[in-house]
Amino acid sequence: MFSLLIAADAGDPQRDLIVQRLWELGTLGIVEGDQTLEAFFEDESVIETLADLHPQRIEPEDVDWEEETKRSFPPVTVGATFFVAPPWNTDPTPAGRERLVINPGSACGTGYHPCTQMCLALLEQHVKPGSRVLDVGAGSGILSKAVAILKGGAVACDIDPDSIEQCDWQPKFVGSVDAVAPGTFDLLVANISAEAHREMMPEYRRVARTLILSGFEDLEPQRDETQRIELDGWYAIVITAK
Repeated sequence: MFSLLIAADAGDPQRDLIVQRLWELGTLGIVEGDQTLEAFFEDESVIETLADLHPQRIEPEDVDWEEETKRSFPPVTVGATFFVAPPWNTDPTPAGRERLVINPGSACGTGYHPCTQMCLALLEQHVKPGSRVLDVGAGSGILSKAVAILKGGAVACDIDPDSIEQCDWQPKFVGSVDAVAPGTFDLLVANISAEAHREMMPEYRRVARTLILSGFEDLEPQRDETQRIELDGWYAIVITAK
């Protein structure tokens, strides 16, 4: 195993893109500092692939990988309700918050990305007890689990069979919104790409009256858009049909 130390200031908007790239290239884990990212790999071929990031240090590591993984995923508070934590964390849940346990894996959604955090914050505003919610592109299942904490009922779906296999939620299915009957849900939440949102918007509107959409750095105003929030250069919107 070896590590690469990469300069990436915590306030740099490119930092999230670098983190995403490191995960896509198969990093075993990332330790985030205020001004650096230290990524661990087994495959030395990534050294050449990441040359454009000008690593400050490349060296073999004798690492207790279990401990490094734990260091990479500290608990985080999100919105007014959630305390997102990995299963091994033993910190007490802060007063007035609900513990949302997510086991970090290769499926998207650990609670650290601004888009996930905005979806969680909007869910706590719009999910009512008994709300029926479709989680499109569910990844890890973090948003479905949040819906349950808010006393709603969620169904998770993802077009990636591997993601669905890792999704820590039931009920779930392989597929997307086009497999759902009209008007089945009160609310739909989707944290995916802007391009996918544009393509599926008619399907979104077909199955749910209220939509929470995130995963984009820009999106033109939408018909019936009632709310828009921003975090670290990313956006989330709420659409409520009249």
